[in-house]
Amino acid sequence: MKILLTLVLIFTTPPMNSQNIMFTQPDFLQKGDTILIVAPAGIVKQPEAIQKAKITFKDWGYTVLLGKNIFNNSHHFAGTDQERLQDMQWALDHPTAKAIWCARGGYGSVRIVDDLDFTKFTKHPKWMIGYSDFTVFHNKLHNLGFQTLHAPMPINFKEPWLEIKESMIVLDKTLKGELPIYQIAHSKHNQTGNYSGVLVGGNLTILENMLGTDTDISTKNKILFIEEIGEHKYHIDRLLRALDRKGYFKECKALIIGDFTRIKKNVPSFGKTIENIILTIVKSYNIPVIFDFPAGHKDKNMPLILGKEVQVNVTDSLSTIKFLN
Repeated sequence: MKILLTLVLIFTTPPMNSQNIMFTQPDFLQKGDTILIVAPAGIVKQPEAIQKAKITFKDWGYTVLLGKNIFNNSHHFAGTDQERLQDMQWALDHPTAKAIWCARGGYGSVRIVDDLDFTKFTKHPKWMIGYSDFTVFHNKLHNLGFQTLHAPMPINFKEPWLEIKESMIVLDKTLKGELPIYQIAHSKHNQTGNYSGVLVGGNLTILENMLGTDTDISTKNKILFIEEIGEHKYHIDRLLRALDRKGYFKECKALIIGDFTRIKKNVPSFGKTIENIILTIVKSYNIPVIFDFPAGHKDKNMPLILGKEVQVNVTDSLSTIKFLN
């Protein structure tokens, strides 16, 4: 299945979501602006990738600073909870930086999110950038009313560079306010329709893990994006049904399906494809569904602005995702 991608460069202003709540859009970046790289979760096993990301973005005109504990090692984590908390708080409180970039995912953000103070961040908001476990912070900032970026992380800077170059270039353009329009080749599993709404979502496991907490999100009249890696099909079915029981699919107005990668083998066979599992749950809601959007745990991981209003149009020949003014 080929994916067609068209970039349209546009400068936008913060939108209202479907419930007339203003989501704050952090300032777009200019040359010389500062990006902070921190590791709030898993241990950074490839420091050379972080250094390559730093060099690349310096070459693109940014100042890049690393958290002092970023290369620490505390068993599973990039430092102790207190060390990771310290770096994240430093980034949130930084008075002039324009973006906070998560070094990698893994597990660990949920252990520190409740101890962070977002007071200074709300006075000087920055782009929060990452995916996977970083969904914890996407949810937190969404509920505080700020847009964030679901996008590649420094750990993705590895050879072959061509595999990730497109995503990184679009990330750079997005940070500068040049927002993409995505066109995705038709999938036979899509459900057609046309709707606009605020974009929310992220990693399926993390979304399910946040249910019932203050980092649970509302999907009412919104566009929901999900992706996943390394799970059995039965577990994906269980995660989706948990979201369904909470009303995630009943209340949302469209669904964007990203990459579902490294699916573990069920023994015995689960008997359904990932597409069938998803459609079995959401088909009764008659909402537009886009499959095969290139975002998640593959090297091609196209940026999505969460908290931004988007227009989703799914036809029998092509699907379009357009960020609105």
